[in-house]
Amino acid sequence: MTAVQAMAAAVVELQGAFPEGKLVLDAEALLPYGKDESDLGCFPPGAVVRVESAEDVRTVFAIASRHRVPVVPMGARSGKSGGSLAIHGGIGVSMERMNRILEIRPGDLTARVQPGVVLGIFQAEVEKQGLFYPPDPNSVDLCAIGGNVAENAGGPRALRYGVTREYVLGLEVVLPTGEILRFGRQTIKGVAGYDLTALFVGSEGTLGIITEVTLKLLPRPRHVATALVCFPDVATAAEAVSRVLAAGVIPRCLELIDDVSVKAIAKGSPFQLPPGAGAALLFETDGNDEEQVFAEMSRVAEMVQGSASGEVIVAQNEAQRRDIWETRKYLSVALGKLAANKLGEDVAVPRSRIPEMVARSREIGKAHGLLVATYGHAGDGNLHCNVLYDGPHERARADAAVGDILRAAVDLGGTITGEHGVGLAKRDFLAYEQGDAVLALERRVKALFDPLGILNPGKMFPES
Repeated sequence: MTAVQAMAAAVVELQGAFPEGKLVLDAEALLPYGKDESDLGCFPPGAVVRVESAEDVRTVFAIASRHRVPVVPMGARSGKSGGSLAIHGGIGVSMERMNRILEIRPGDLTARVQPGVVLGIFQAEVEKQGLFYPPDPNSVDLCAIGGNVAENAGGPRALRYGVTREYVLGLEVVLPTGEILRFGRQTIKGVAGYDLTALFVGSEGTLGIITEVTLKLLPRPRHVATALVCFPDVATAAEAVSRVLAAGVIPRCLELIDDVSVKAIAKGSPFQLPPGAGAALLFETDGNDEEQVFAEMSRVAEMVQGSASGEVIVAQNEAQRRDIWETRKYLSVALGKLAANKLGEDVAVPRSRIPEMVARSREIGKAHGLLVATYGHAGDGNLHCNVLYDGPHERARADAAVGDILRAAVDLGGTITGEHGVGLAKRDFLAYEQGDAVLALERRVKALFDPLGILNPGKMFPES
């Protein structure tokens, strides 16, 4: 039986198992499910099931297993690595209807949510109860918690608070074999058995489909201070980051903005940097004692001001703080005003190698005749290197530059992705970072959970 015949037979079974409102078959309606926030193309699945329960997911897996057709989990499709693209067709499993906050328990500092809950909505709900969920990827108003778990999402606050992994206590997961399993716990502590919860965090939808998440919460900090300081050039700014961290000071956020990004900001961002700025650092402190928060802010300011090109600008109110963060949040969009296209990669390096990685990315751009903008969560070594190019005639050079940047990060002791994931975009570079032996072990783990190889094929691992 051909792949087309197998999918046609699977569709007949899907029609018998799911009502029309849950099952999407119309070609035009399937198109949005073929895209994410990467630039890797459009790959619509042959059908989409808008699941509403773990049992729905199990039914999809049963049908897919009988006909050997791919199953691709899909959330908000805000990912940048192509992890939810149905590159081999098959059945898309959309979590958009599993969007309920099931429980918030202030006394236990925990919550239970379905995977389709939008992160920003969840954060607002817990903050109403004086609680705090720190992970804050740039797509906070769009991305879903299930996708955050699958990609182990981070964000600016990861410097002090860590990434999604630190907040996932337990999961309900449906395996391709049809088993519905619960991993983890409701308690903050627990060391019984293998940590299968941690295995699934960052597994990019290759081992099973998450249908429920138990999350750890924190008390909400009562005070936050935000500041921005400019430097004559990006090398000086990067060295200031290393100086702050070497002194043992860990702000809530410490973001680097290079000279190319400064030019993009000048073209209409909400907060304008002082004239002549060659680079900038955005930093933030928080806590429950207002004096302590500003004392920490002053300490950071003292350490960076010696090499700065101006005074430290401290946000005077919530509106100014919001403008500063909006400028940083939409920096990726602003860079689109400097070139027709860009390829953005999210490498991470040891903190001590940040200045060198910034310099390397700039040199690689020059070697390929392209501009590279470097910005991001410099406090934890996670840098976004954006290769800017003007059109299809430059795409091959841009791809080559990206490859050199990824390899440079690994050569400096870092990784090809700090938060976006491997997915389709970086699968051919995974062996460069991890080696063939580790890759072979990971493939065996994948085969244990997915013996038929039907779940999200073509992702993370290079295809034969």
